[in-house]
Amino acid sequence: MENKAKEQFMRMAIALSEDNVKNNLGGPFGAVIVKNGVVIAGSANKVMKDNDPTAHAEVAAIRLACKELGTYNLSGCEIYTSCEPCPMCLGAIYWAHIDKIYYANTKVDAANIGFDDFLIYDELGCEMEKRKIPFVQLLPKEAINAFKLWEGSKLKVIGY
Repeated sequence: MENKAKEQFMRMAIALSEDNVKNNLGGPFGAVIVKNGVVIAGSANKVMKDNDPTAHAEVAAIRLACKELGTYNLSGCEIYTSCEPCPMCLGAIYWAHIDKIYYANTKVDAANIGFDDFLIYDELGCEMEKRKIPFVQLLPKEAINAFKLWEGSKLKVIGY
């Protein structure tokens, strides 16, 4: 795909982010998912609008793209996002098997306006005992049964 098309898709993501702020709908983030040069889905951040802390632009766009394509696997797709993805969105992008990430603003740019994800990046590298939110394991011997059932499930998919 040529650079002009890529720039057009990024401008769409940026426009979603700007419109979200101008219309008092939420944070300054937008994302567009493209497959074979065609826009499959796009969304702005919906955290405030939907009262959903997981409704970041990338996650919302992934949900829409999966629904549109009828699959949870977005292999062959690219995501254009107005800002470098936060840890949650990056995880979602990997789980969705998106092939490539194009981004405009950086996580440092986001931190400079109050969207600081560095705590989460730091927490991911900490031992559980040293994390700010306590982790307490309960009933692992009971919970493991669901994993054993999954081992024989017809739905089981290998890989991440």
